[in-house]
Amino acid sequence: MAGIAAALAAFTILTTIPAIGGVELDFASIARNWTNGADRIVQMLTPDWSILPRTWQPLLETLEMALVGAAISAVLAVPLSLWAARPTNPNGVTRRAVRFVLNVVRAVPDLVYATVLVAMVGVGTLPGIITLVLFDIGIVVKLVSEAIDSADAHYMEAGRAAGGTQTQINRATALPQSWPAIASQVLYSLELNVRISAILGLVGAGGIGRLIDEMRGFYRYDALGTIVLEILVVVIAIEIASNLLRKRLR
Repeated sequence: MAGIAAALAAFTILTTIPAIGGVELDFASIARNWTNGADRIVQMLTPDWSILPRTWQPLLETLEMALVGAAISAVLAVPLSLWAARPTNPNGVTRRAVRFVLNVVRAVPDLVYATVLVAMVGVGTLPGIITLVLFDIGIVVKLVSEAIDSADAHYMEAGRAAGGTQTQINRATALPQSWPAIASQVLYSLELNVRISAILGLVGAGGIGRLIDEMRGFYRYDALGTIVLEILVVVIAIEIASNLLRKRLR
């Protein structure tokens, strides 16, 4: 363990040396300009509560995007997770194909999806929802399929010995075993969706991000601080509710 820690420390140090291709860290520039960021932080710490009435509708839109995206991805993730896991899909060709497509989906940043979709279908919640669905599927299917891979598959072998088809085995044995993992990951994706949908609005994909972009454009950092606090309250509330639901699923 000590050797691994030393190697990680050495690698971290080397990545900060520009002469050997590392990341350039301009501490002098940070020292010169830190007051610019400090002024904005001070403004954000003095929220302008008069902006609250304008935030209700965009915030509701953000929550709707998060819920719809999580719900659609949950429906799609069930068969995809079974196709991507070895115990539930012994066919190596189709399993690798599904995993390859999912890797491609995860590799594309969500803002890229949102930007392209806004250009295709226009400004609004639809490109945001599609982006969230793609983002959620990439995460949920990966985590659930890995959970199925690492689970005990003896019950599935018993189903094969009894003469059941793979579809029958998956429906009768794999799905009941996988529901807690699927539900847990979908709830986790819902938490992420609220944060992500707030960012997607910056490129026109609906939600409160559009209001954030407007306030930022007018240098209204006091109003921006109010919006950030509002999002924080919503995220914490969803996280508490998700944790309670996860405990019931265990």
